[in-house]
Amino acid sequence: MEEVKQPELESCAEVECCTSTSERKSHHSEQTKKNLVTRLNRIEGQIRGVKGLIEKDTYCDDVLTQIAAIQSALNGVSKILLEGHLKNCVVERIQEGDMDVLDEFLTTIQRVMKK
Repeated sequence: MEEVKQPELESCAEVECCTSTSERKSHHSEQTKKNLVTRLNRIEGQIRGVKGLIEKDTYCDDVLTQIAAIQSALNGVSKILLEGHLKNCVVERIQEGDMDVLDEFLTTIQRVMKK
């Protein structure tokens, strides 16, 4: 599996994320959404490939290597989302005086790092 280069995230002016209203949404730029969807489509294909390997009774070590590549690719998606969330959503909510966002972010980091 080839390693995917991670593009730089857009500046705060280009990405608005996780508004602090009761209905929180992320508002990623079209470029960011396209990048994430492309990565997820690739991951989806990798998962189908692993399924095929298992169906063909492929040697376990080879299957595990492919699974490790999938986990790495998912971690790449998480890193992009976490960086955007911190640089935009968390900063915006702190500027609005919502300090509870720090506990929320720390909980998210703990959840992501368990993987």
